[in-house]
Formats: sequence, C-alpha cells, structure tokens
Amino acid sequence: MTSVEKFSEVINSDGAIIKFDTTWCPDCRRLEAFIGEIIENHNSVTWYSMDKDEFPEIAEKYNVMGIPSLLYYKGGEKLGHLHSANAKTPEQVNEYLEGLGI
Repeated sequence: MTSVEKFSEVINSDGAIIKFDTTWCPDCRRLEAFIGEIIENHNSVTWYSMDKDEFPEIAEKYNVMGIPSLLYYKGGEKLGHLHSANAKTPEQVNEYLEGLGI
C-alpha cells in the first residue's frame, strides 16, 4: 500500500486483510515463505501489504506494535488483529482467519 488515502479506502471496503511488515524483519520473511498459499485459500477478502516503517502514524493509530501483524477490516472497523507473536506458523495464521470466518 502506498498512501494513507489508499489505506482509508481499503479499510472501508467489504473486507480486507492488511499485512504490516518491513524489509528488515526476519519474522516477516518467515511469514512470506508460507503466506502465498494461505492467501489463495482465504481469498474471500482482498490482501494488502503495508510497510510499518513507511507509515508509522497508521501503525501507531491501529496498535501495530509488532511485525508481522495481520489486521482485518470491514466497513471501516477493525475486526481482527493477529499480532506478530502469534503469526509464526501457517497453523496460527489459518486459525486466526478461520476464527474470523474468512
């Protein structure tokens, strides 16, 4: 995601997952190794990536303290937040998404 305006548009959609990460984060690279298949299997929402370092004001506003974090938005409301400590395995990510009904 490349702008605050795009972020606002995305969170007001009918359902989106925003993956907050950075280029230097080892846990983010680990997530990248398996997230592609998860996205394919959970495609009822649109997926976006946002670099936490490029948008620190958004990260702070939405309590993104650790990375990677997966936030689920629908109609402008944050309905889910998978924090970095719980996003280390495909099983953890799938469980989070299934708990959201995605």
